[in-house]
Amino acid sequence: MGYELIHRTAKKVSAGRFYPLGASLAPDGVNFALYSQNASEIFLLLFDRPDGEPTDIIRLDNRIRYIWYAFVHSLKVGQLYGFKVRGEFNPARGLRFNENKLLIDPYAKALTGKAKNRDNLLLAYDPNSPDRDLSRDSRDNTGVVPKCVVVDDRFDWQGYVPSDTPLENLIIYEVHLKGFTAHPSSGVASPGTYLGFIEKIPHLKELGVNAVEFLPIHEHYVEDFLTARGLTNYWGYNTLGFFAPESSYGTQGFPGCQVNEFKTLVRELHRAGIEVILDVVYNHTAEGNHVGPTLSFRGIDNDAYYRLVPDDLARYVDYTGCGNTLNMRHPRTLQLIMDSLRYWVLEMHVDGFRFDLAPALAREFHEVDRLSTFFDVIHQDPVIAQVKLIAEPWDLGDGGYQVGNFPAGWAEWNGRYRDAVRRYWRGDPGPVRELGSRLTGSSDLYQADGRRPYASVNFVTCHDGFTLADLVSYDVKHNEANGERNQGGADENLSWNCGAEGPTDDPAILGLRGRQIRNFLATLFLSQGVPMLCGGDEIGRTQQGNNNGYCQDNEISWFDWTRDARALELLDFTANLIRIRKSHPELHRRKFFQGRPLCDARTKDLAWLRPDGREMTQEDWDNAQPHAFGFRLCGRAMDDVNERGEPITDDTLLVL
Repeated sequence: MGYELIHRTAKKVSAGRFYPLGASLAPDGVNFALYSQNASEIFLLLFDRPDGEPTDIIRLDNRIRYIWYAFVHSLKVGQLYGFKVRGEFNPARGLRFNENKLLIDPYAKALTGKAKNRDNLLLAYDPNSPDRDLSRDSRDNTGVVPKCVVVDDRFDWQGYVPSDTPLENLIIYEVHLKGFTAHPSSGVASPGTYLGFIEKIPHLKELGVNAVEFLPIHEHYVEDFLTARGLTNYWGYNTLGFFAPESSYGTQGFPGCQVNEFKTLVRELHRAGIEVILDVVYNHTAEGNHVGPTLSFRGIDNDAYYRLVPDDLARYVDYTGCGNTLNMRHPRTLQLIMDSLRYWVLEMHVDGFRFDLAPALAREFHEVDRLSTFFDVIHQDPVIAQVKLIAEPWDLGDGGYQVGNFPAGWAEWNGRYRDAVRRYWRGDPGPVRELGSRLTGSSDLYQADGRRPYASVNFVTCHDGFTLADLVSYDVKHNEANGERNQGGADENLSWNCGAEGPTDDPAILGLRGRQIRNFLATLFLSQGVPMLCGGDEIGRTQQGNNNGYCQDNEISWFDWTRDARALELLDFTANLIRIRKSHPELHRRKFFQGRPLCDARTKDLAWLRPDGREMTQEDWDNAQPHAFGFRLCGRAMDDVNERGEPITDDTLLVL
């Protein structure tokens, strides 16, 4: 049902403040502020129920620096709201305003639920018109858009603060928050939620990891094509709200409960000595390309928030493969990202971030620029410059593979480590020179610009690709369940099925697979750099050969907590490896090896050994069939001191 968009309210409204942006709770009401340079009018809509009509429509009459604002008295925690924005609908000029569409506040700290494109009501254009996205849709969509929630930032942290573990001592566990406990075998009270995850913290303690890296927990939108297939965006790389924790992971106790429940999870992880790293997606939003839904940014100020094709402003620059790219050249977009990052550190107490498709954030014009404004503001920020910063160093644009090219202060997912380790254990012919570099912190990638071995986040598997059990069980992907004719996901996985494709009862093949899994795990935890374990690899989790489970919110992706003897043995093996790593500082050095005598006149800090015990020669490094080699680490040659200025020493270790 539509209604006339005019100012109507019985509430007391005063001028308020233009900063901070978003909804700010005060003792006597709430301040609202929204940025839009090109809008002609902005209306604040208040609601009593998520599915109800607006109780109040308030025109924001105050504007300064293109920020529209007002203070509404007597409002309290839990107030529901949204915006409607008037302006020109002219896609050819990059303008896509439509006052009939309710819009989500980019600074909303919680939403009432998921947006659903029923009857295409989330589209600002008429899909039945011959002009498609160039035509304006006049239907009101208030009933299908989730409402923003005014939240109270106060929380009892009970004195628990981040442990601030040095990056070189970090052992990261990458995990999907819901999938960790969604399976019925998890036995938790609230499966698939923030609170449910807390019940499984003892597993992480038993394993020995000291950081979790959550796949995106920002509120996200499920693309229409997935909904039509009966699937969903399980991974969550389609952000709708950069301040709002995912509503579906809450217990739905009351609007906005997900904020307190996420904080409770962070507090309990910190209580257990485990840091929290968020996988964040600031390179694009859930609104997609020119035929995508209008949910927030597009309808508030399309030209400011998105990079548009210069000679065709109705289309979007797409470095992400997701339809759009956020406009990092606009100061308000940069402010949005920095405000969001600070919020998650200062209010939510997270310890760091992994930036999805990070090169897209550094493209000033077209090329990836190490001196871009994005890096400048990150490095100069007194809050964000102090937390863990990890880049996924590739995107889908030209020159997007940037492993080794991020500036000092950043760690990177090291895709070259993954590939070198997989090739070696698969038995691929070729010199081991690159593997040697990967095992010792990738000095060829990170030393020249002053970074340390811990700039390399080492991984063999991650959420995107085969699990470790599948890496040794499948030669090819099996993604038929995704409904894409097995076309999605990487075709080359550097995997080996050990003699049979998929499940088998052959004891010889099962034994070989078990050894290969242990080879990969031992390599990971005995390498210099920061190890990242894909959640579930420690108990042999399988995705049945699916190497692109982004849309599988089901048993394909969930953890099965029914552990057989093989899973228990693997868990114990992995935990032992982690204990070994933690007890030997030589395995997580802060400086690169020098390859020269430091222990004594004859013993180097690092020596590479052939199977006969002699040091490797140039010819050995170039050997295309290196079946075996080893290295010796001299613990008396660490050449480093601890925080008290005392020399750090260790045993002499031999790795074969």
